[in-house]
Amino acid sequence: MADLLKAAPRVVAEDKAAAAAAAEAANPWQQGASFPVEQFTAYTSPFGYRQHPMGGHRFHYGLDLAAPLGSYIRSWWDGKVVKVDSDGACGTYVLIKSGDWSHVYCHMQGHIVVEKEGGRVMVDRAGGLEIRQGQSVKAGQRIGRVGMTGATTGPHLHWGLKYQGAWVDPALVIKAMYREQQL
Repeated sequence: MADLLKAAPRVVAEDKAAAAAAAEAANPWQQGASFPVEQFTAYTSPFGYRQHPMGGHRFHYGLDLAAPLGSYIRSWWDGKVVKVDSDGACGTYVLIKSGDWSHVYCHMQGHIVVEKEGGRVMVDRAGGLEIRQGQSVKAGQRIGRVGMTGATTGPHLHWGLKYQGAWVDPALVIKAMYREQQL
């Protein structure tokens, strides 16, 4: 995931008009999109440049949504799981592709299992979840639980969105969903 973040060729957030247009594109919220975390308590870190909690100033490619440890995470939109993995920054994560949109969910509980055949599965036994790379998911389907894996200072979901390969501020998408009363 750290490589994915570093390799981002464009960052839509720097152009508010383009970001707003991307947030409106394809209108996924009119097709049954779902707010990505149950038991949401607060937004703890916005999209954009920030003082990183572990030192320095960095661009934050997502929106942090605080919730109690173990709260279920739901897929924002129908799609296909293209990657389940774990790294030092994002921790245990799931990456889903939905048409022109990609959505990543970081700092999840559970661990990654590499099967004999080479398949990868995110396993969270306590939450009763197994998410396989390559499986289809529906909007609102539980895909994980809020954890503290990777670089984190507290339990939260880091939710990142890309539209046609460019990072988009998830807050703009949430605002568009709210306007359409789809939350």
